[in-house]
Amino acid sequence: MKKIFLIALISLFIFSCKDKKKASSGNSTVPAQTEIHKELYGFWVGDFIEEGTEEYEGDMVDAPSKLNIIIKKITKDTVIAQSVVSGNSRPLLGKLSDDGGKITFVLDEPGSDKYDGRFEMELNNDTLKGKWKAYKTELKWPAKEYKLLKKQFVYNANLMLPTETSYVDWSKSKNVDQYDTLENGKIDTIGNPFYRSASDEIFKLNASTTILKEKDLKNLRKLDLQIIKNTIFARHGYAFKKSTYRQFFDPVEWYVPIAGNVDNDLTSIENKNIKLIDRFVKYAEDNYDAFGR
Repeated sequence: MKKIFLIALISLFIFSCKDKKKASSGNSTVPAQTEIHKELYGFWVGDFIEEGTEEYEGDMVDAPSKLNIIIKKITKDTVIAQSVVSGNSRPLLGKLSDDGGKITFVLDEPGSDKYDGRFEMELNNDTLKGKWKAYKTELKWPAKEYKLLKKQFVYNANLMLPTETSYVDWSKSKNVDQYDTLENGKIDTIGNPFYRSASDEIFKLNASTTILKEKDLKNLRKLDLQIIKNTIFARHGYAFKKSTYRQFFDPVEWYVPIAGNVDNDLTSIENKNIKLIDRFVKYAEDNYDAFGR
């Protein structure tokens, strides 16, 4: 009997030691890597440019959009970041290399979206400059160059669109037939495109600071109403998906696209004005003009 008890006691001791070892192993923690180059954290915002040039020179309707690279964490082995462009927000994972003060990044999007690709960039003084290459080379824009500057984003209800710009919706047009009498007496029909244009009212009405009244909106063009409404979202850093609005806001210096949904950030004044504007948009008409391009 004592022999059996002794064997059982030894077995219990052995299993107890194993359990303690497992518990000790389960509670062990790998020390977190030290974060480096925290001065690079934040928003890096800029435009895509045509390869070999200093700016985009093509049709602005089809132009690639404003880019925001948000750097969130940098360690020796890993960089965690995020790209925001054309209304799409994609996680980025990669590495930073520091070769004698020459800092370069290689950041990869996940690859689960057809527009995903790789960002390669170098820090040159206060500018991140590099190239994005799509994983799928059959895309219309398989490679794009860009220049980014670090920017702060702060919501400011008083921000307005710059007045020196004419706001024309180049993404939508309607053809208007014009007639020309030829020397032989025949009539030649020419179809000219006319584009939606906004009035100067978009520079006067601020739907983030003032509760609008029906009399303020009843004579406005549809494009006026759409711009006034979407300027609210632009102030909050909404990343526009529609090219109609990207062509208006992407060139604006203060605009920083940071999120695909800002509904929870809207103020009570803004929510009230959006509801009123939406009522008028349903029945408003557009003004079409002919513009040389």
